[in-house]
Amino acid sequence: MLLRRTHASDGFDMSTQRIEAFSDGVFAIAITLLILELRVPEDSAGHHFDLAASLRSLWPSYFAYILSFVIVGIYWANHHFVFKLYKRTNHVFNLLNVFFLMCVSFLPFPTSVLAKHMQNAADERTAVAFYTFGLLLPALSWMLMWLYASKGYRLIDKRLTPSFVNYMTGQYILSTGLYLLALIASLINPKYGLGVAVGLTLLYLAPPKRPVYREIKEEESEG
Repeated sequence: MLLRRTHASDGFDMSTQRIEAFSDGVFAIAITLLILELRVPEDSAGHHFDLAASLRSLWPSYFAYILSFVIVGIYWANHHFVFKLYKRTNHVFNLLNVFFLMCVSFLPFPTSVLAKHMQNAADERTAVAFYTFGLLLPALSWMLMWLYASKGYRLIDKRLTPSFVNYMTGQYILSTGLYLLALIASLINPKYGLGVAVGLTLLYLAPPKRPVYREIKEEESEG
């Protein structure tokens, strides 16, 4: 007996709910790991211990923690926003999302490196370059997800206008390019690299552009 071919047999799932639930869990873990690098200063035996001064000396850790926390938070918020535009998923898209989450969960490591070495003149350039590389990875993987899903309206809502889709594509390509610029700038001057990273973070705190939809035939939207 021949069975009727369905979307499932084509490798498509009609819901992204499992991806979103799994992603929320990874975001929660990644953002929690960031705080673990902030540790209470310990008294050294035989030396005067000034707690206030010790806490002030941890400012690189505070800076790195806040910056990375805000970045991960922005990705979490944008993940919820953009997944409203994805109407279904498939195996390749699932793997791309896993790659993106791997890049996000990697971020606590370069954050720790930045906090510990950004005041060391000998290691500052390497620490900042490694951190900006850590920021480039999720931007790159995020762009790849969108490019794959939006190509020919493969997985995104077919009602979205071409101009809006092109706007989102341009935004993600530009974002990746700017994080690459931050990496290059950090190799020239670490302060320039951090400046670009902080500037991008502040820029992306702004609300995303609202989706723009067009009217299409019912049979086209189901195709």
